[in-house]
Amino acid sequence: MKKKFTLAILFCGIIIPLFAETSPTVSLGFHVLAGGRYDDLRMCIASPAGVKGGPIMDIYADIRFDLDDHQAISINIPVMRPILFGAAFQMLQFEPQISYEYSFDQNNEDGGQWVVGGGMGTVFHYGPDYKSSPDDRGDSFFAMGPLFTGFTGYRLKEGPRGSWMPGVKVFYAPLFSRDYDPATMLGGGLELHYLPKN
Repeated sequence: MKKKFTLAILFCGIIIPLFAETSPTVSLGFHVLAGGRYDDLRMCIASPAGVKGGPIMDIYADIRFDLDDHQAISINIPVMRPILFGAAFQMLQFEPQISYEYSFDQNNEDGGQWVVGGGMGTVFHYGPDYKSSPDDRGDSFFAMGPLFTGFTGYRLKEGPRGSWMPGVKVFYAPLFSRDYDPATMLGGGLELHYLPKN
């Protein structure tokens, strides 16, 4: 746990000076994630009881701060899963994060850019464990833990309203609950970002 806390401090130590030394341009975008995860704690609504993990999908609202032509910071707020799970299943799965992106020089042939990045956030959970199913639920409980992510993608040439960026994301989170032993969430998926024109 101390190692994860140290990583969080180092991450803040990198991010805060970037904001202090620039006047970022702010824009609003969104992105979609679809993939799968291993999760030996939380129930997956799309998997049978006893299965550790399953498919995932979410839509994020992105508040983007462009620091310069190559660097950006984004606040990524999940929208779809918190609303769907809360309304339909009386559950909470909320995983906001702050991410950093670095864009390489434009490709002279198509005007696109390779992008790499990573982020940190927090996983919040309220609901039953993986031994449950939507039709056979166990007791609900709270759990949370730090979230670590990595991303790479290719930003397509900007159009009159903005640009699209397909990519691949990986993520890991240790999960902690008063009622259970420490657990692990690990997975990845495909992403599609919409980046509005500044």
